[in-house]
Amino acid sequence: MMRYLLPLLLTATAIFAADDYFPPPDRQGGWRAPADAAEALRVDHVDQFALDKAFDYIQTTTKNGGLLVARRGRLVYERYFGRAHRDATPNHASVGKSFISIAVGILMAERPELFPDGLGQKVFTPVYFPPKLFPLRDPRMKDIKLGQLLAMSAGIRGNNPGIVHGKQVILDPPGPDGWQGMFDPIVIGAEDAENRGERVTTKTLWVEPGGGYSYATASAHLASIMLRHVSGMELEEYVRRKLAEPLGWGRWGWGYKSQITDHTPGGGGIAPRPTDMLRFAYLLLREGRWGDRQLVPAAFVRHARSPSPYNPHFDYSLQFDVNGNGQWRGIPRDAFWKTGSGGFCIYIVPSLDLVVFKMGGRDDQYSPENTQMAPTPGFTYDGSRDDWTPPETSDSDPYHKTLQLVITSFTDR
Repeated sequence: MMRYLLPLLLTATAIFAADDYFPPPDRQGGWRAPADAAEALRVDHVDQFALDKAFDYIQTTTKNGGLLVARRGRLVYERYFGRAHRDATPNHASVGKSFISIAVGILMAERPELFPDGLGQKVFTPVYFPPKLFPLRDPRMKDIKLGQLLAMSAGIRGNNPGIVHGKQVILDPPGPDGWQGMFDPIVIGAEDAENRGERVTTKTLWVEPGGGYSYATASAHLASIMLRHVSGMELEEYVRRKLAEPLGWGRWGWGYKSQITDHTPGGGGIAPRPTDMLRFAYLLLREGRWGDRQLVPAAFVRHARSPSPYNPHFDYSLQFDVNGNGQWRGIPRDAFWKTGSGGFCIYIVPSLDLVVFKMGGRDDQYSPENTQMAPTPGFTYDGSRDDWTPPETSDSDPYHKTLQLVITSFTDR
């Protein structure tokens, strides 16, 4: 009887150990990992040769990049190509939106007296925003709730199309994107802008607060203006104190700032090392706990990974894509992820005890001019991807396919 129970006991012990494991900083040894493919297969139930296929696929989607997979607290796969490597600090673009969301969750726990209604708190008042936002350009903004701002359902103008209860709607005019969606004067409606010959603006809402979803970089940046005003810190410094230092990150920075003056852009641009980005994902997998510290309220993380009542229009919660309604086949319903321009994406799948980082990036996203970070000492790009071009039949949805390929490598599904 014991020989039948022993595998079950070992499995339970491994799961318990994973729940209680948090990787030390890389300078102190970093992530634990299998010694070889045989150990990964035997202990982690991961076929590394199948993950090679996922890695090969990723190389068809971006010029630079990599794949990191951690299951049950073990880094079972790590490979890079092009300008990517373990110490690279490229601009992760909109993956940075996930950090303003989590930072706001921390702020709410630190200042509960300011958020008695939680995510239902109406925040467009002088308590939460600086004087330059007032008077409000659109009086309807006074009814925007914090949950709507984070779920991009506040009525702030963003990209086309918008979505109202699952149906596409064209915004006319749309809102700003890219660096324009992270520049205070444009975001607060003091200035309009032009994008590819088209006027973009945030001076008016496109629907009533809660009336529709639009992917609005300005919405995330507004949340960072709020955090800046309430905490007295730039988002970068807040993330440094509340997340990067407790998680043991190495060097990191924040892109876009050369275009956006001195303020940290809330809509994107964070530039950490890949194994540190995986630590952030692992923090979310553990519902905001790191060791014996609850860095992020667990309830906030659970809300962020689930369909949100603040966005009944689309499967986008508190700055994360979610699959709670089963929209994406082949992916567990509890999976959640955040993508960024250039092919970046972090994935968290609690039911599989899994975090994944799909690294990507255009050449400019690795440049010191973009990230304000010095080149990595000791690394020289070998030119191996200089002639890379996307395949003629390139996949229109590489983010979901990447996760599907990773999951097929598990032998215990």
